[in-house]
Amino acid sequence: MTTAAPAHTPMMTQYLGIKSEHPDTLLFYRMGDFYELFFGDAQRAARLLNITLTSRGKSGGEAIPMAGIPVHAIDQYLGRLVRQGESVAICEQVGDVATSKGPVERKVVRIVTPGTLTEESLLSDRQDNLLVAIHRLGDDWGLASLDLAGGRFSVQQFQGDEALLSELQRLNPAELVTNEAVSLPPEVASQTGLRQQSPWLFETDSARRQLNEQFGTHDLGGFGCETLDAAIGAAGGLLQYVKNTQRTALPHLNGLRVENRDDSLVLDAATRRNLELEEATSGQIAHTLVGVLDHTATAMGGRLLRRWLHRPLRDHALLQQRHQCIAALLDAQLHDDLHALLQDINDIERILTRIALKSARPRDLTGLRGSLGALPTLQEKLASTTDTLLQTLSGRIGEHPEVHSLLMRALKEEPPLLIRDGGVLAPGYDDRLDELRGLSENSDQLLVDMEQQERERSGIATLKISYNRVHGYYIEVGRQHAEKVPGNYQRRQTLKAVERYITPELK
Repeated sequence: MTTAAPAHTPMMTQYLGIKSEHPDTLLFYRMGDFYELFFGDAQRAARLLNITLTSRGKSGGEAIPMAGIPVHAIDQYLGRLVRQGESVAICEQVGDVATSKGPVERKVVRIVTPGTLTEESLLSDRQDNLLVAIHRLGDDWGLASLDLAGGRFSVQQFQGDEALLSELQRLNPAELVTNEAVSLPPEVASQTGLRQQSPWLFETDSARRQLNEQFGTHDLGGFGCETLDAAIGAAGGLLQYVKNTQRTALPHLNGLRVENRDDSLVLDAATRRNLELEEATSGQIAHTLVGVLDHTATAMGGRLLRRWLHRPLRDHALLQQRHQCIAALLDAQLHDDLHALLQDINDIERILTRIALKSARPRDLTGLRGSLGALPTLQEKLASTTDTLLQTLSGRIGEHPEVHSLLMRALKEEPPLLIRDGGVLAPGYDDRLDELRGLSENSDQLLVDMEQQERERSGIATLKISYNRVHGYYIEVGRQHAEKVPGNYQRRQTLKAVERYITPELK
């Protein structure tokens, strides 16, 4: 009697279990220095990315289609996938290889979707990347919009499908989250990037609790949306979707803003198209209004300008303040100087988000360091004008000398791109790190010096320090010199003619 072979190997059983939790998402399964894809995911990825499709043994009696990408090149491939509307679940090894019995433990640590990008390499520097959620209660549509990379979270509530279509056209979301129980207008149902979610995510009381927990508040009255039930439902559904995909805390989302359609001019799709705000019939950005007006010095300014153009304000007092501000800059001949200074400011908004999400890279921190270093001169220029709006902005900017000083002390002038490459922290910042670096870089000479010191201390001229893979570093002494061995030596091994010892320093 023969025993039937198992349908799947332990590793493939683990993979299939994780994949069953993400059936509609490409699963990047970490194996050493590669992320591997199997079965239908491999076939789809090979087609979308133009990578080689191979096979890996058999599972359930069938050859397993397989494709892989190098870990170090993940951003490049993620960018190509999200631009095609795909989402990717990143499955990492979280267990200890040395102690694991069977396949090392793995779990999905993040789901990368078109609307939840924060990596610099995956984003357009001068365009917002928005995740939008909509929900309907009776005649009211609730809409929540989140720029995860910038930390801007806003809601609005209105009536009518026409208003909904106008807002979606203005926001142009990378991804749209909806309640699967709500009937959508055909124009919305056919949008790319549509993600239908369970109705309970949008339930008003549950959403209100989620938002209060996120913001650390007792109610939403301080944000002006306590009675906007449809908007609260949309915001709660959006927040839960982001938590489900990011699998981490979101400390930079600490409030939301209510938008009122009456505060701005309402532009329908035809008007936006005819005005050629960002898209021209010629297809060239230079022929659009943005192409003409955007001389902003920073990426943050470019994104803000686009938001202003797509939502023209009706608030005459605020518009007059802005005009007075521009006049003050021109009168004081500060605009050229400020423009030059602002060119030294990196994309602080997105850098701070990556710091909050614990995904910042060394160059993010040096970018922040350089930006903070430019603030004193910027503030000096702003202090020379008495314009009310400029003074308000100056007060909000601050200078942050403590953070700048910390970054100056902690970081090397030119750290590597990735923290895993090492060499990020500057010499002198941490004594223990300097000591370990010295051991790593000068270990041979250190051992020679230690051997000489131990010979002099013990009076044993033949003492030597050696190494093997079983015991590591050890001190070897002839047995005839046993009475001279210092008291802090710990016997590790006894051989015929020698004794081997270790010390705390060698450990």
